Amino acid sequence: MRTRLLPLLIVLMAAVLLALGVPLAVSVAGAEQQDVVVDRIDDTARFAALAQFVTVPAGDSGPVDTTNDERRAALIRELVNYYDVYGIRAGVFYGSDTPMAHAPRDWYLPEKGEVRDAFEEALLSRRSHDPQQVWPWQRNRLVVASPVIRDGDVVAVVVTDSPTGAMRSRILHGWLVIAAGESAAMLLAIGAALRLTGWVLRPVRVLDATTHDIATGRLKSRVAVASGPPELRRLARSFNEMADNVEDVLEQQRAFVADASHQLRNPLAALLLRIELLAYELPEGNEEIASVQNEGKRLAHVLDDLLDLALAEHTEADLRITDIGALTAERVAAWAPTAEAQGVRLIGDCPPTTAWADPVTLSSALDAVIDNAVKFTPEGESVEVTVAVEGETSTVVVTDHGPGLTDEELTRVGDRFWRSGRHQNIKGSGLGLSISRALLAAGGGTIAYDHHEPTGLKVTVSVPRPVA
Repeated sequence: MRTRLLPLLIVLMAAVLLALGVPLAVSVAGAEQQDVVVDRIDDTARFAALAQFVTVPAGDSGPVDTTNDERRAALIRELVNYYDVYGIRAGVFYGSDTPMAHAPRDWYLPEKGEVRDAFEEALLSRRSHDPQQVWPWQRNRLVVASPVIRDGDVVAVVVTDSPTGAMRSRILHGWLVIAAGESAAMLLAIGAALRLTGWVLRPVRVLDATTHDIATGRLKSRVAVASGPPELRRLARSFNEMADNVEDVLEQQRAFVADASHQLRNPLAALLLRIELLAYELPEGNEEIASVQNEGKRLAHVLDDLLDLALAEHTEADLRITDIGALTAERVAAWAPTAEAQGVRLIGDCPPTTAWADPVTLSSALDAVIDNAVKFTPEGESVEVTVAVEGETSTVVVTDHGPGLTDEELTRVGDRFWRSGRHQNIKGSGLGLSISRALLAAGGGTIAYDHHEPTGLKVTVSVPRPVA
């Protein structure tokens, strides 16, 4: 869930930061250009004031006006100094495009372009429009033109053509500052998102782990409700209440099965004894009395298995580091005479392997599995018992060459009282594998079933290995 929630929060926060950062970057660029434009307007106004009374072009016929020449010379000096210091081309041009003064000396009005458009607009007695926004990746120039007005008429136009390198550098610097601030804010937002998702999902992870513990048989597990959102804390409390109720119901069920099994054993033993006494009064070999005795013994066996199952579900495993190979070899040796009596070869491959297991529990589980394998294996076939290591678990695999089970039957094997319809005539109560599964689950072990090709059943008993 965290891998889905965290990217969503990061994308939302990035969108918010972009929504704030992009307009701010545009505003910084606009403010930098506006400062430059205002500065150029002030400069053109100053040059227009100097050129206001220089009205006669040099070289025109007429009396010599010494004052006018001095004003023109002063204007030229100002423009030259302006160009030398700032590198900004500037000039004052009459309406006929004739320059009154300009710097550098080789700069004239072009036939077309931005400078020409600004000049013609200023001839209409209007300052030129603000130039288009210049971005750091562009090399455009800023052109500002102002009319020179005398007695209400436009007598000339002041034009400045400014390079934008310094302005673009300042804009880029401002953007880098904004980017650094956005990056820092994004890092803080990611840190906050990590803390937030951790705070929100911690109770969910604990709830998931506790659910898994209860599902695998550790019914005492409960959820801590000390942290997290109020809704999840309330869910944790409700879950604990549910777990308490389920544990109580299961405990009552186990107690009922154990008590019923125990209470029925005495009357059943007495009934079997009376049947034995009754058999002495009947002719020897009476089939009816023999059938009654067999059914009574079978019922006693079922009651014993029920009591074992109830105790197995309630007993806590005594885990210790156990040599699985040696224990399995011991069980193979114990069952070898029984297998030989039925004409079945019991083969063991049990290398030394350690694991966490309850020796008594594992022995009981192996007894049930090997007993089933020998019981259902035809005469002349074999049963193989193999001990192996698979990652963090040690396994005992028991394979036989019997009739095996269908896919549907594999999903049912291990259920209480379940027996295949093809094996109803074979002795058993259908509880042996259920008891084995309950005993193994108490110690973190598992039992699994699969087909064994070409025929037979493969049973895998797994127990956890000790961590190095």
